[in-house]
Amino acid sequence: MEACLWLGVSDTITEEKTGSGCEISLSLMTRSCLRATGHLSTAQVTGPRTMTTILQPGRYVKMSTFLDPGMHTLQIGTNDESSQTPSPPSSPGMHNESCSIAPLTPSQSPRNEARAQPPTSFSVVVAIDFGTTSSGYAFSFSNDPEAIHMMRKWEGGDPGVANQKTPTSLLLTPEGAFHSFGYTARDYYHDLDPEEARDWLYFEKFKMKIHSTSDLTMKTELEAVNGKKVQALEVFAHALRFFKQHAVQELKDQCPSLQEKEAIRWVITVPAIWKQPAKQFMREAAYKAGLVPPANPEHLLIALEPEAASIYCRKLRLNQLIDLSCKPLANGLAPELSIDSSFRQAREQLRRSRHSRTFLVESGVGELWSEMQAGDRYIVADCGGGTVDLTVHQIEQPQGTLKELYKASGGPYGAVGVDLAFEMLLGQIFGEDFIATFKAKRPAAWVDLTIAFEARKRAAAPFRANPLNVSLPFSFIDFYRRHQGQNVEMALKRSSVNFVKWSSQGMLRMSSEAMNDLFQPTISQIIRHIDDLLKKPDVKGIKFLFLVGGFAESAMLQHAVQSAFSGLCRVIIPQDVGLTILKGAVLFGLDPTIVRVRRSPLTYGVGVLNKFVEGKHPKEKLLVKEGKNWCTDIFEKFVSVDQSVALGEVVQRSYCPARVGQRKIIINIYCCTSDDVVYITDPGVRKCGTISLELDELDEPSCPKSRRREIRASMQFGDTELKVAAMDVRTSKTVRAAIDFLSN
Repeated sequence: MEACLWLGVSDTITEEKTGSGCEISLSLMTRSCLRATGHLSTAQVTGPRTMTTILQPGRYVKMSTFLDPGMHTLQIGTNDESSQTPSPPSSPGMHNESCSIAPLTPSQSPRNEARAQPPTSFSVVVAIDFGTTSSGYAFSFSNDPEAIHMMRKWEGGDPGVANQKTPTSLLLTPEGAFHSFGYTARDYYHDLDPEEARDWLYFEKFKMKIHSTSDLTMKTELEAVNGKKVQALEVFAHALRFFKQHAVQELKDQCPSLQEKEAIRWVITVPAIWKQPAKQFMREAAYKAGLVPPANPEHLLIALEPEAASIYCRKLRLNQLIDLSCKPLANGLAPELSIDSSFRQAREQLRRSRHSRTFLVESGVGELWSEMQAGDRYIVADCGGGTVDLTVHQIEQPQGTLKELYKASGGPYGAVGVDLAFEMLLGQIFGEDFIATFKAKRPAAWVDLTIAFEARKRAAAPFRANPLNVSLPFSFIDFYRRHQGQNVEMALKRSSVNFVKWSSQGMLRMSSEAMNDLFQPTISQIIRHIDDLLKKPDVKGIKFLFLVGGFAESAMLQHAVQSAFSGLCRVIIPQDVGLTILKGAVLFGLDPTIVRVRRSPLTYGVGVLNKFVEGKHPKEKLLVKEGKNWCTDIFEKFVSVDQSVALGEVVQRSYCPARVGQRKIIINIYCCTSDDVVYITDPGVRKCGTISLELDELDEPSCPKSRRREIRASMQFGDTELKVAAMDVRTSKTVRAAIDFLSN
């Protein structure tokens, strides 16, 4: 871990004549203090006026006792862009105040600190796994972290489906008030009179909207099944509030003296491939739902789903996993029992032990992890209802922490893709216009049809010989006859779909080929994406591929992944695969430092003024003031996209006001998806935050107004969210920025 060190009055710098390096002499007192606290191990020179000090991970000491105000701080790295750039004595109005600061002399390069996570007092961690198709919560007490308690048994449920989680279905009254969530919402809506149901607001699988909306804002709307629209923030807040009320009530039943506001740390899961606006949206919804007040953001953690799964997989014992690689394919074909049977047996064993709702995890790492060595790499493929998330981690020993090797990737290749393929199949048979009309006129019956298909989808297997029957609701059959003037059997005979027949029992009889065709497009996307990831130069020597998420329960997906990758690495599936992310989210809440190094999803920086260089900077960026030429709109990077950043790593830059006597500093924070950005006006650059710092007037004789005033900006990386602050060095006044990806 690299970090900066303040020099003391007895410390000296002697630059070599070549200017290519420097000699650093630390006083005995400085050395003793560093060694006493266990920070200093080695020191090396990396460039002019630059020193690198190797510290223990997550530790940083500011040697303020020995600080000489007249000396510069030594910084890590160099910055050719702004080196030797004097601060302008004054500046006219800038482009929307995009550049009201300039770098100090010499330019302040990024300072990489590793700050220890501040201790947060909490008695219990409650994690909410907010999924596309199903959701749930679990919790663990901080004094008993080896026991993870699952939520209470839900009312309702589907045959053959263990209801540890509940459908992500929300029902609002015709007036827009909350009515119910989960099985209760789905069943109540299903039982409504068809005419009455048209006025109720029913939402399902609405999480995908947040991922697919390119211009997500606080005012983005979601469309209910009946076509009416409600603000997305309201919909998500209703759902989160439901889980909060259930979880708090369950906790109070066990611990009546529990102080809700101070004792609970909340964790919400989101896909790792979600963009920053979507992650912020979930936090805003949690504030609106009352999980935590905005003034205490540290009481709410955003967990990335594949990371949570990875954290839980660290705890697996050998009897808690299924190794698909141990099941070789015979002559290119595997019997149905090779995957499906063992998985069903494991799931049945799990179901029999679920009456306690408590899962015990290893205090250290599981047996599988104990086989791993430092540097071993693995992929976690989180295959959920809406998205597939891929992340690559590396083991760090001896502490057993995780390092992200490649930024999260994936796409909308979840189980919902199979549902959409089924809807398209119905459109081929009965007509797309009819299906659209039926969904609008008989929304409850449409939900009933999707439930029937879901049960058949779960039963699909790659080598199943007998067909699968999907029940058609009577209202579908009657509605088709009334509007099309013929019965559904005639429609099937006239259609070009050969693998679907009509059963006299009122069912669609789907052959195994027909069901395979529904799965194939989605599974092919997943296989292709994993294959592309394995071919990346940074992703080599993968030892394990963990298949997790609700869609990973599908024997169809298991077989496809086994066939494609079992020869390259071991393909592992946890027994309770549908609950892996939820359990991992609890473990993440108990110890957020498990993932020590992540990849930055974006390039972050600020807008500054800099010395204008003829032939390098465009003329339209030229600003002339008091005989000096300045270039405005410079994008000064703090971190680049896909750059490795350690947990709690802080990058600092020092600036000065653009003019003498300036009473207010505005620092605009920008981001983009590329690394080659130069100006804040470049395509793809967007403003994502603003720091406004009032500068108090100083009357001290020792601080003349003409003296440059240092403003230190810092960005803290490595967490799942970005933290930004600015400090007036002279007064130590500090403000924090509210990073806003949702504003227009």
